[in-house]
Amino acid sequence: MESLGPRIATSVRREREGAGLSVSELARRAGISKATVSQLEGGAGNPSVETLWAIATALGIPFSVFVDDPAPVTRLVRASQMPAVPSALAPYAAALLSACPPGARRDLYVIRAEPGGARRSAPHPRGTVEYVVLVSGRAVVGPEDDPVTLEPGDFLTYAGDAPHVFEALVPATSAVLVSEAR
Repeated sequence: MESLGPRIATSVRREREGAGLSVSELARRAGISKATVSQLEGGAGNPSVETLWAIATALGIPFSVFVDDPAPVTRLVRASQMPAVPSALAPYAAALLSACPPGARRDLYVIRAEPGGARRSAPHPRGTVEYVVLVSGRAVVGPEDDPVTLEPGDFLTYAGDAPHVFEALVPATSAVLVSEAR
C-alpha cells in the first residue's frame, strides 16, 4: 500500500490541474496558504483533516479522493495499519476505509477520538448526509446547533452540509462514519 503522503501529493496536484486552477487560486478558494498547497503537492506537507476538507470543498470533490487507495474486491485493513489523517484542532483522526466507486458518492471512515476538544466540521458539499454508529466510548455528535450524546451501538444521521461536531467524552472513543453526497 502506498504511504499516505505521496498519495495526497499526487491527488492534490491531479485534482487541481484537472480543475484548471493555479496553486494560488486553489489556496485562495480553500482559505489556506499557497505554501501549504505547494508543500502538499511536493509531498512535504503533513496536512490536517481540516486542510484536506478545505481543499476538497474548494475543488468540489469528496475528501476520499486524497486518501483512498484503490483496492481489490477483498480487502483486509488491520486496525494498526489504518492510514489515519489527524485533526489539527482536536484529538481526532479519520481513517478512510472505503471510498465511493465511480458514479457513487459515499465514503466509509473509522473515527478515533480522545477527550480534549471538539472536532468541528464546516459544511461539506450540498446534499451531504452523514451516518454515525458509535463503537466505543461516549461522544457528542451531530449538528453543531443540536448535537446528541451517543453511547456504544447508538446510530445517528444528520445533514453533513451544515456545521457539525464530533467530541469524545471518554478515552478510546471510536465510531464508524459514512459520508454520502446525494
